[in-house]
Parts: sequence; structure tokens; C-alpha cells
Amino acid sequence: MNYANRMNDLKPSDIREVMKLIASNPGTISFAGGLPDPDLFPREEMRKATDKVMRESPHVALQYGLTLGRISLREKIAGLMKREGVEAEVENIAVTTGSQQAITIAAMMYMEEEDVIITENPSYLGAISAFKPFSTNIIGVDGDEEGMMIDQLEQAIKRTPKAKLIYVIPNFQNPTGRTWSLERRKALLEVAKRHDLIVLEDNAYGEVRFEGDRIPSIKSMDTEGRVLYFGSFSKILSPGLRVGWVCADKGIIGKYELVKNGMDLQSAELAQMQVDGFLESNDLDEHIGKINSVYKMRRDLMLKTIKKEFPEDAKYYYPKGGMFIWVELPSHMNTRELLHRAIERKVAFVPGGSFYPEGGCESSMRLNFSTMQNEKIVDGIKILGELLRESI
Repeated sequence: MNYANRMNDLKPSDIREVMKLIASNPGTISFAGGLPDPDLFPREEMRKATDKVMRESPHVALQYGLTLGRISLREKIAGLMKREGVEAEVENIAVTTGSQQAITIAAMMYMEEEDVIITENPSYLGAISAFKPFSTNIIGVDGDEEGMMIDQLEQAIKRTPKAKLIYVIPNFQNPTGRTWSLERRKALLEVAKRHDLIVLEDNAYGEVRFEGDRIPSIKSMDTEGRVLYFGSFSKILSPGLRVGWVCADKGIIGKYELVKNGMDLQSAELAQMQVDGFLESNDLDEHIGKINSVYKMRRDLMLKTIKKEFPEDAKYYYPKGGMFIWVELPSHMNTRELLHRAIERKVAFVPGGSFYPEGGCESSMRLNFSTMQNEKIVDGIKILGELLRESI
């Protein structure tokens, strides 16, 4: 078949491959996917919202709609942006089919062949996959507990004159769970200004906070329209609805409309109306509070069990929110090999090497704590601890 050359760079997602392994091993304790707990979905509230839509406006819900999304929903999203310190209007918002589509459209809009995208090292696997089809080069910059190391970012830019975008996840980063400090956010924006780069700020996990104060978004400090902010309802309402958004300068949103129109015409009208109806009739903060109380308990339990069961030379990070715990093991260990032994014991995780855009660090792993019940968290971590001690 005469596929486009870009297809040569596409490889199966490690996460999806792990999910296949899980599917073929029923009863597996999974720390692999970044899935919300389905027991925490607002089922009854969404049923009521759906009933109202289909009773009062079925002719609208089942019809084509605006490419940029429903105006009433975009108004509510603009209101949510104030929580991030951003004064936005409807014209600054485009509804997307999940924030994943927002990332993909940004790559389509900005990247020419051989252009460079700079990401954190490690970074969100879904973003790396979204960037790959555009024949771009992806460079990872290391970080610490405060975020991307700015001196290394400067060096990377100097080495790569074709750098165009910087993609970051400042809150509860996937996969490490780290949160950027305010100083590091300011420094990143200054670098972007100095080198005339676009910043893609992904905040998919920002509302899943267990402790600490909300830190102003990078977008809130943007005075030049060079920051695109991505948000999503997937982690706080339902990923199956596939409703996300981008907040950006009006001119950028206009370009989004052109690309999205050619991609899918619009995001699903019914799903938008379901989200809109939920926000209209329910207290979003109350719902988020219920989610966060459960996830915090599971985070604490997983950390406590890791401390007890993992070898002393396993390094792990303390996330203040989000869904993941990042573990780094001695460099001679290979977590891809460990995964196959773990699957035999009916435990799954995601090997960390796939989160590095330039490869490497095969001795790391990402553990998700949001989905499994307490007893399974304890049982699964105990099994991983046994396997790690055997390996060491």
C-alpha cells in the first residue's frame, strides 16, 4: 500500500498495548491507564441532563452545530477560565473533541516538516503521538520538582533553530505528577517571548488537586497571545463524552475553526449539551470535591504501600494531585521486561521509557491510583515489590 511517509514514524501506543495485555488476562490489577473511576461518574445528574435535552431540544441535540461549539457552553468555559486567572470571552474558546484534539490541531496549525517541538522529559505519551504524524522533531528537556529546567531549555533552543512550540503540563504532570512553581512558569514564558515561540499549556489534571493552593496558569501571564491553553471535562465528568477546549487569542481560535471544520465539522452536539446541562444544574466544585477526596485516599494508600514494599533504591515522587505516581529504579533495570513478569502475576503498569520523546530511561514506570479499589492497590503494589526485590 502506498501510505504517506509520515506513517513510517507511527508506532502503537505503549498504553494501548498494555491494555491489550490486560484484556487477555482477566482479573488483572491495573495501574496502567489514566482512567477516572467510573463509580465516580455523575450518572444520575448526567441522566437528568440528558433527559432534559432530549425532552426539550432533541431537534438541536441531534442536528449539526457550530464548529467552535455551543455558545452557552463556551460561555461557561470562559467562566471556568477565571479560576486560572484568565479573563476570556466566548471568542477565545473553541470546544474540541477532548483536549487530545486540541493538541493535534495545534500541531497541524504550526508545524512544518522538520520543525521542532520541545516537551518536558518525560512527557504525555498522547501528545508525543499527536505530534509524530507531522514529521516533526521532538526534543525533551529534563525537569525537577519545580518544572522544566530553564537553563536546559535555553540550551535546547540554541541547538535547534527550527524550534517552534513548547508543550508543557504544569499541574500534576502526566506521567511524573509534578507541579511547576510560579517562578518556573514565569521563566518559561520569558524564554518563549525572547525566542518568539508558542507555548501549549495542557491542564487536563488541574482540577484534580488534593492539597496546596492553585498556582496561576501560564496563560494568565500571557500578554502577547502566544499561549494556547487546553482544558478537558474528561477527568472531572466523563472521558466518554469527549468534550475539551482550547482557550487562546481570537485570531488563533479563528484558525482552529478552519482546521476543525475540515477535520470533523464539530464536536458532538449532544455531548456538548449534556455537559452544558450538567454545569447549569449542578455544583461542579461539589462534584470535584467528591472525586478528589477518593483519589487523595488512594494516592496516600499507594504511597504508603510503595514505601513499605518497594526496595529502598526505588525513587518515587509525591504528587499533590492528578492520577499518577512516577517511580525511577536503578538504571540497570528494565521495566518493559518487568511488565511481562508482572502481567503473569496479574498486575499491570506502563513502562516509563515510552514517555521520553527521544527514548531512554527504561528503568522507570508510571503507576495510576485513580481506578483500583483500596485492597487491589495494596495487593498490586505488594506483588510489584516482590518482583522488584527479585530483580535487584
